[in-house]
Amino acid sequence: MASKAQATKLRIGDEIVVISGAHKGSTGTILRFNGDRSRVYVEGVNVVRRHEKPVPALGRPGGIREKEASIHISNVAFKTAGGASRLGYKRLEDGSKVRVSKKTQEVI
Repeated sequence: MASKAQATKLRIGDEIVVISGAHKGSTGTILRFNGDRSRVYVEGVNVVRRHEKPVPALGRPGGIREKEASIHISNVAFKTAGGASRLGYKRLEDGSKVRVSKKTQEVI
């Protein structure tokens, strides 16, 4: 059963804060989304250790490597000066569509 794509206003490079789960309160930037956009990879959050074999073709040595694991998108929120905030869209006078913080109403 294929899962539906998660509608989100977050983008790669956005500064976020984890609002629930084991890493609650942690902040970081979004590195990437998974295929259906329901999970995000955040820099420095939910770091796991993996044992990897060497890959000579890519010149990658083996060993124990740390990397970020994914977090469900419902557990993160956009970080603003006032804390975590939801995002919305707003049309400017020139007709352009921009993201705005629901909490502070500032354009992002």
